[in-house]
Amino acid sequence: MASLNGSIVTHTLNFDGGRNLTVYVPPEPPDSVVFAVDGGWHTERLAQALENSVEAPETVVIGVHGLDHDDQRLHEYVEAFGGERFQALEQFVTQDVRAWADSNLNVHLTAERTAIWGASLGGEFALAMGLQHPDLFGTVLCASPGGGFRPEAADLTRETPRAYLVGGEQEQWFFDNAQRWADALGKTGADAIIKKRDGEHGGDFWYREFPEMVSWAFKR
Repeated sequence: MASLNGSIVTHTLNFDGGRNLTVYVPPEPPDSVVFAVDGGWHTERLAQALENSVEAPETVVIGVHGLDHDDQRLHEYVEAFGGERFQALEQFVTQDVRAWADSNLNVHLTAERTAIWGASLGGEFALAMGLQHPDLFGTVLCASPGGGFRPEAADLTRETPRAYLVGGEQEQWFFDNAQRWADALGKTGADAIIKKRDGEHGGDFWYREFPEMVSWAFKR
């Protein structure tokens, strides 16, 4: 991976025995921020994609690390499976991580300049956070969501965030989940779009799409 012009900041917060953050800070003052679920896997590749783009705005990416085991991640990211564990991560992201970012990164941005991104299981968590906290996350950026959290389990009668969803041509099941969400959010009147790209689950298209997502989220 090519070196970055911006910087990578790492930090550990006191959650569940210590939870790491990997944060990308762009070289110029940012005017937007994206909270990225599973940040340990994704932050640097998302940052590289942003720096390779000539259109994406200067954006901080705050990557919140996930757990290594898929079953553990399932319980953190999908409320129907995790219950209290999901709620604990929700509180950590919406309160502790945001407070740390405000204090240490000087990130004091409105919901209109704040998005949450996730892929696969993380995409389900991003959707849940956007729907439950539209006052914090004005836009959801979601790649290839799993099927554990579906529109029929969500409260779509209140304010809903904008949403940009993407799925791969070689992962039809995940694309179908993304389409289901795009349709449901569109019916509420929310600004929701979906893209289908060449790629399989976990493919490079997740990162190639990120600058497009960010540009759409924070278009002036």
